[in-house]
Amino acid sequence: QVQLVETGGGLVQAGESLRLSCAASGSILAIYAMGWYRQAPGKQRELVAGITSAGTTNYGDSVKGRFTISRDNAWNTVYLQMDSLKPEDTAVYSCNMRLRRTFADSPDDYWGQGTQVTVSS
Repeated sequence: QVQLVETGGGLVQAGESLRLSCAASGSILAIYAMGWYRQAPGKQRELVAGITSAGTTNYGDSVKGRFTISRDNAWNTVYLQMDSLKPEDTAVYSCNMRLRRTFADSPDDYWGQGTQVTVSS
């Protein structure tokens, strides 16, 4: 059983920072990529940042230069450093991992429950 748990969300003022964490646990054979998505009220879910097992990163245009994605050396935790936060960053942020549980399984996407980030002006 695989579980992803996000932490670090909260309420901050514009211009402040937050650091989100997502820790994976359970039976995991391999993790191929990690990422953060967000969904604001009335909007569709959008990509915030992603990182592959090779270390390649990808960012949504709206967060480039402000957010940084990283992982720990064991590759079981992914972080999102969020600087210069804006009110439009307010959303539920969810962790995603493309992983393979066993050799009998195909790689698939797993999601955390999400953590609320609210940025006030």
